[in-house]
Amino acid sequence: MEDIEAIAALQDPVRRRLYEYVAAQGREVGRNEAAEAVGVARTLAAHHLDRLTEAGLLDSGSRRLTGRSGPGAGRPAKVYTRARAERSVSLPARDYRTAAELLAEAAEEAGLDAGLRTAARRRGEALRGPAAPCGDLEEAMEVLAARGYEPHVEEGKEEDAQSPGGEAGADGRVVRMRNCPFHAVAERFPPLVCGMNLALLEGLLGADGPVRARMDARPGECCVVVESSKNNER
Repeated sequence: MEDIEAIAALQDPVRRRLYEYVAAQGREVGRNEAAEAVGVARTLAAHHLDRLTEAGLLDSGSRRLTGRSGPGAGRPAKVYTRARAERSVSLPARDYRTAAELLAEAAEEAGLDAGLRTAARRRGEALRGPAAPCGDLEEAMEVLAARGYEPHVEEGKEEDAQSPGGEAGADGRVVRMRNCPFHAVAERFPPLVCGMNLALLEGLLGADGPVRARMDARPGECCVVVESSKNNER
């Protein structure tokens, strides 16, 4: 029932827009910023943000948004981030997560990593269908967004512009993803599931096209990143 109540909290259109804005930022968001972003008064935004916190969809805390400390720095402001807990509703109840974890455990114990990656790459290719490989990062982001990965671009990151050979890429742009659709199972079986995820995206985006997926795990985000293939030209 808690999941149903949490999802029902998003029925209000203003509340849903506030949730979507906070979730998309990938950082703490203050009341003023959220209110301005969705075009409502601060008091109304505060009400809905607190309701989303009560429903377990957002986490809240407080910090000084000025970046200063000590006398004259102002009072800490309330800030919000998306809650890490997953919410889903199935009527009647289904438990696919337990099934996925059991299958992952069996695959790991049997050493079926290679077979799983082959199947995942094949599934990605089937999802892409007759379409050509993604032509650029913008097209790849559209594909990733449609699959629930919540992609965003990071630019000018030296570590992301490095190719496996140690040479800097053309522009350093890399697409990271705030959401992993397989997060719950990946937490328990990271090598197995992250390898599967990489292979799936290779098939979905096109392994031999202008963009490529590679492993680059970072806490709180998907273990795979996507970049232009030209970043790896020597």
